[in-house]
Amino acid sequence: MTTSPAPTGTAWPDWELSEGKPATTVVPRFGTVADACTWLASVAADLRARLHEHGALYLRGLPLAGVEDFARVRDVLLPRRTPYREKATPRSDFGDDVYSSTDLPPAQAIRMHNENSYTLTFPGLLMFACLTAPEEGGATPVADVREVLRRMPAGLVARMRGAGWVLNRHYSEHISASWQSAFATEDRADVEKYCTDNLIGWEWGDDDGLRTGQLRPGIVRHPATGDEVWFNHLAFWSSWSLDDELRETLLDEFGASGLPFETGFGDGLPFTRRELEEINAAYEAATVRRTWQAGDLMLVDNILTSHGRDPFRGDRKIVVAMGEPVELAACSPTVAPAARTERPA
Repeated sequence: MTTSPAPTGTAWPDWELSEGKPATTVVPRFGTVADACTWLASVAADLRARLHEHGALYLRGLPLAGVEDFARVRDVLLPRRTPYREKATPRSDFGDDVYSSTDLPPAQAIRMHNENSYTLTFPGLLMFACLTAPEEGGATPVADVREVLRRMPAGLVARMRGAGWVLNRHYSEHISASWQSAFATEDRADVEKYCTDNLIGWEWGDDDGLRTGQLRPGIVRHPATGDEVWFNHLAFWSSWSLDDELRETLLDEFGASGLPFETGFGDGLPFTRRELEEINAAYEAATVRRTWQAGDLMLVDNILTSHGRDPFRGDRKIVVAMGEPVELAACSPTVAPAARTERPA
């Protein structure tokens, strides 16, 4: 374990830099959230600099008792909010742009991803906090996607750099989120305008379902640091990531075009199980995690760092907020985003 000293003149404890764990500090003891917010405002610039270095920061010991406390801290550290666009996973909305991290079943692991990597504007920063720690498991692992890119096989990097990746979605209340939920509207015209404005191909189905397709770059540069990163949902939403039995059942029942999600490279060539395994191995080698305790807060640079969720037992309440919106165009994308309507191979 190593420590990183505080800047001269600030009331800041050392940062613990341990193998397998995110950069972590125990904050000074505060009697109220107001006191904590005053202190956080005074060190916000240093936090941003350290985020650029480490990608994620774990702050332990804040007096966070509920959603309102979290929202007050959010307003200090993430003053510019980012809306949750093109919704994909179930979340509870606690109001004031505070959400549950996800409402997927506790036994289900959530794979590594950068939030909203498929949108044209995405959050630059994420803020997680633990209000109720689970009995077992339930960490929010993170991975430095600069390191993920370095560990990725050269052939996959070249393919992503040259062709980007494609996301196809099928919105249906039978096996996935409805388009009404995902786009927060009951009006088809609103959906069509959003898709057109955001370079998403779309077509309506006979069952009131909606199919969309979008080409996105999978390698971008951080607009502040210039670091090149692996930034996409290619593995996250590949059908190869499904349990084998579930994948075969869905394919038999609905066919390839009826899957709720499917991904592929933008060159149209098949994306294989072996390639998925190579991508997952690069993520795993770069992943770090720390067990949640009530009052913990984690800041994540969403461009430099992916995140996921470990399975857990017992009650768990992790809240999240998104802020500091970033335009894809500011990130030197290697492939221009575009609407797509064909399905990937």
